[in-house]
Amino acid sequence: MGGFFAVASKEDCVFDLFFGTDYHSHLGTRRGGMAVYGEKGFDRSIHNIENSPFRTKFEKDVNEMKGNYGIGCISDYEPQPLLVRSHHGTYAITTVGKINNTNEIVNSIFNTGNTHFLEMSGGDINATELVAAIINQKENLIDGIRYAQELIDGSMTILLLTAKGIYAARDRMGRTPVAIGKKDGSMCAAFESFAYLNLGYTDYRELGPGEIVVFTPDSLVTLAAPGKELKICTFLWVYYGYPSSSYEGISVERMRYNCGKLMAQRDNVKPDIVAGVPDSGTAHAVGYANESGIPFSRPFIKYTPTWPRSFMPTMQTKRNLIAKMKLIPVHDLIQNTSMLLIDDSIVRGTQLGETTEFLYQSGAKEVHIRPACPPIMYGCKYLNFSRSTSEMDLIARRVIARLEGDKANDPEVLDRYADPDTPEYETMVEEIRKELGFTSLRFNRLDDMLKAVEIDPCKLCTYCWNGKE
Repeated sequence: MGGFFAVASKEDCVFDLFFGTDYHSHLGTRRGGMAVYGEKGFDRSIHNIENSPFRTKFEKDVNEMKGNYGIGCISDYEPQPLLVRSHHGTYAITTVGKINNTNEIVNSIFNTGNTHFLEMSGGDINATELVAAIINQKENLIDGIRYAQELIDGSMTILLLTAKGIYAARDRMGRTPVAIGKKDGSMCAAFESFAYLNLGYTDYRELGPGEIVVFTPDSLVTLAAPGKELKICTFLWVYYGYPSSSYEGISVERMRYNCGKLMAQRDNVKPDIVAGVPDSGTAHAVGYANESGIPFSRPFIKYTPTWPRSFMPTMQTKRNLIAKMKLIPVHDLIQNTSMLLIDDSIVRGTQLGETTEFLYQSGAKEVHIRPACPPIMYGCKYLNFSRSTSEMDLIARRVIARLEGDKANDPEVLDRYADPDTPEYETMVEEIRKELGFTSLRFNRLDDMLKAVEIDPCKLCTYCWNGKE
């Protein structure tokens, strides 16, 4: 995943850029960067943020960088923003998204005369560099950005900083958001709309799918009108988004309350308490508790003084250990208690299985698990949601493989397992329950989850749950 922030100001923009970018730290764990343009031209800084937060790494830079225009990013993968010198002049660029047809595009660009791309340490090409190369195939930036949106299979939202203004382009299907904020003498663009509120900005508007704009401190001009079809990622509300975030006019916290409420209406267990796995499961649990009348409780607390977000090693076993170490138990709320625990999702299942085992060891009588979304059946094609290298990392797909053998990847078979009203679905859920040791397991239904968002379901991407684009 990743997040971004941009500022165009009549005054120095670095303070707003620094804190606006930092407010996106929940969206990425590997790289942070800022680029500004001022009297001395372009200036840029990129740091590794795997072992310490963005704010700590950029404290020196924020005191040294000067400029009226700036873009910043938090990235889970490639270093960015990049400074690019081309026939369009010099510009800085940052992106959020995923490119599925990288090799095809690279070969096409080689055939038109591009000499090389720099490989990152893992051997991949920097996606932001590739986007810049696509843009540079056209005669002007607007045509280049539009060409990139058309050419890329996947999703790509772009911020591009020039000496005259900042271009912002939402991905073609609007899978990720772009919110515009405004205050006297400044305008900004952000992935998360809450990122600019404490900096004195007010909501101006959200870009539509595929819309391209350019903005300065005084104005915002639409260069390419928004498309009519929207497919925003539903998982933004379920998990990714910060509680105070809002997309398409619906806040994350409100959606999660709705989600928990609808889950409670379909449930029939009567535990002693309802709890959420911090942080993203908490609001779902509040909604469930409010609707069911079962007391909300916090049997474990997330330790945040030195771990405001997870340091995430590349090895999955170590990632699981780090995630577990953040949760501190409150034993007298666990012992001899029947609890219903809500998490945002079950992906691989390892972490939630270990959490449940830990609760039993701490004296829990029952642990009923209620994921706030349906079983994840497909790896995300658009937002790098999961680091999984194979869909067989997903616990639902592993169980289906055991049950179906050679037919496990048949689309018709997968459709039956994704349908909550089929016996195949019930069998899969029971197998997951037994494997992970839950007292009971009931996933949220797709129709209820979509209803909780309160916008037209046709505008929501559900690919990771049902494979439908």
